[in-house]
Amino acid sequence: MPLSIESLIDRLGGPDAAAKLTAVSTEAVRKWRSTGAIPSRHWPTVLAATGLSLDDLPGGVNHAASTRKPDRATAALVLGDGRVFWGIGFGAPSSADQQPAELCFSTGMAGYQETLTDPSFAGQIITFTFPHVGNVGTNAEDIEARQSFARGLVLNRPISKPSNWRSTASLDEWCARIGLSGIHSVDTRALTLSIRDDGAPNALLAFPHDQKFDIPALVAQARDWPGLTGMDLAGAVSCTQPYEWTETLWDRVTGFGQQTAPSYTVVAVDYGAKRNIFRNLASVGCRVIVVPATSTAEDILRHRPDGVFLSNGPGDPAATARYAVPAIRRVLEAKIPLFGICLGHQLLATALGGKTYKLARGHRGANQPVQELATGRVEITSQNHGFAVDEASLPHGVIITHRSLFDGSNEGIACPAQNCFSVQYHPEASPGPSDANHLFSRFTAMMRTP
Repeated sequence: MPLSIESLIDRLGGPDAAAKLTAVSTEAVRKWRSTGAIPSRHWPTVLAATGLSLDDLPGGVNHAASTRKPDRATAALVLGDGRVFWGIGFGAPSSADQQPAELCFSTGMAGYQETLTDPSFAGQIITFTFPHVGNVGTNAEDIEARQSFARGLVLNRPISKPSNWRSTASLDEWCARIGLSGIHSVDTRALTLSIRDDGAPNALLAFPHDQKFDIPALVAQARDWPGLTGMDLAGAVSCTQPYEWTETLWDRVTGFGQQTAPSYTVVAVDYGAKRNIFRNLASVGCRVIVVPATSTAEDILRHRPDGVFLSNGPGDPAATARYAVPAIRRVLEAKIPLFGICLGHQLLATALGGKTYKLARGHRGANQPVQELATGRVEITSQNHGFAVDEASLPHGVIITHRSLFDGSNEGIACPAQNCFSVQYHPEASPGPSDANHLFSRFTAMMRTP
């Protein structure tokens, strides 16, 4: 039976000794008391200091209980540290070769279909913190890519019954059709707090046809997965051939429009782009030519663009940079206006001489506050990224333009001498607020200026 949190702190020698042993503040130890648990990253230190077993820890893993399938459970979310969250499966049953993923959470209260089809979620299982998911159903318009590249979704409650005039299928039906596995009736608050405190763990979502669960094997598979650091995923989600995009933003009365009289030619490098980015570019007067992530500078410049756009995408920017940065540097040398977002922002920073690093928990959701440093203006933004630009690595001449008000990480840069700028967040706002839509007009203004 687990010890109480008070008994455990006493065994560690009291609050001050516990804080010193685990290299945290006494305020953190106070939070242990209020939550009744110790974050899992401290478990090895605590076990070594006390001689206890994992089952003795408050909030620890009771392996016998966690690996035993409850009667109603049809799916399991298995973490690399041995924890198992049982629930009810929905969507498509998982295949025998289901791959592990990084478990993350998204705080968006709407736009779940756009989130699930955002290629930036490749290699990840998404935990939705908002409980009412599925209440507007799904449709053929609110998708951001040709398929979902996520490796699963986790919900707190059963999928809500659709109630929206645009809905053509329930979320369960849509997930089954596109081959995406999900699990509900999971304690998503506990998952979110764990990710917040300990970082994003490896996980695997199992929803097998035959309802046979080899939990030790699933734990080992999740534990041994190498993670996203060093992984290039942009090439896997990008288009394979160049094509032209003409569709403009959606209107409630007329639906999507068409750009028939563009003023600028923009080459958009697809590292895992969302379709609404292209719609925004088309809506501000751009002829959009989309090219694959691995395109060379010659592939880009042969279209004689007025501007070049670097899209969002998944994976480690340092891995994608190996083939992307040489092309970006050639574009910069040509002094062609350049605009990047998300992964494109990180790749631009790398091309300018900067470096990137892995965030502990990432920024994902539609309510992320960002401050523009020059004006003090705050934008509420939509974000989805697990890496960030290291500001200290940026060379002279690169201006830091935006910062996160959550953790102070970099959210934007500009280099006037190279005619470029970029932001970490998603100005196309799909899903999310429209505070940052003005950045597309800023890009066209750069193309207008000789």
